Amino acid sequence: MQALQNFQFTLRNRLQIVENLGLFKSDEVGHTQAKRAAVAVTIIRNHAESVVVITRRSSALRAHGGQWALPGGKIDQGESVVEAALRELYEEVNVSLDESSVLGTLDDYTTRSGYLITPVVIWANIDWDAMSPNPDEVESIHPFTFSELARPESPYLETIPESTAQVLSMHYERDRIYAPTGAILYQFREVGILGRPTRVAHFEQPVFAWR
Repeated sequence: MQALQNFQFTLRNRLQIVENLGLFKSDEVGHTQAKRAAVAVTIIRNHAESVVVITRRSSALRAHGGQWALPGGKIDQGESVVEAALRELYEEVNVSLDESSVLGTLDDYTTRSGYLITPVVIWANIDWDAMSPNPDEVESIHPFTFSELARPESPYLETIPESTAQVLSMHYERDRIYAPTGAILYQFREVGILGRPTRVAHFEQPVFAWR
């Protein structure tokens, strides 16, 4: 595993991320009663730099409205993890890709709200302006640049009285993105960008995400 030499949207970086993910060997949770879900960790070009697509969920949604998220959702019956991630990416931000765009997966992450999330890392060779949010699900689309993902002050860890585990969040502009989304972004940074084998399943989520 090796760190990327720069954060540009290049074939060389694509191949290095594929190699890092392949050598990492993500953890898969076996039999569980949790509902299965997939999220798309989508890498796209924005002014020559690589960025990850994040969204602000619609405030009208019953579950986690207004929160930061990655495109994703529940896996439909008969769907694979990859199929679900690609479908959700299309439904939420109007990006249609096939399985050749998939670079690999990260660790399964179990949420307090009863889901088992599998993050699927995707390379979208399109321009940023090609995306458009589905207003029923997404309030806005935002670029999380690789350079900001690599900020040395991220992740931020804090303790809460409700848990013995530390709550993880990633700095984003003047805000913080909490686990589970923050934990997935952190693991992608560590494994995909910096080439460091790092697990995140032990990190806690904030109480507002438990519902």
